[in-house]
Amino acid sequence: MDETFLAAIYVLVLASFLGTVLIQRVPPTLHTPLMSGTNMISGTIVLGGMLVLGSVDGFILQALAFIAIAAAMANVVGGYLVTDRMLGMFKGREKDSSREEKGS
Repeated sequence: MDETFLAAIYVLVLASFLGTVLIQRVPPTLHTPLMSGTNMISGTIVLGGMLVLGSVDGFILQALAFIAIAAAMANVVGGYLVTDRMLGMFKGREKDSSREEKGS
């Protein structure tokens, strides 16, 4: 095996472990800002995957680019749905129309 390949595998395993440990220690109050940051990163991955998908000829590289685009889009869509739901909890409730009519 090539030294560059082994170094890449080492970095991948180390980053996966470190990312898992760091995400587990994020307090609940920071989940929404963290999700917004990961949405930005996933959007960048989608754009990069589309560039790679349009420029490569090999089937394996096209399949990997497609998988990267699909996974990143799932993360983006899910992140926006969860963020919208979380922000919806902070909106004020609409006043009941029957209460307004009785009060005037």
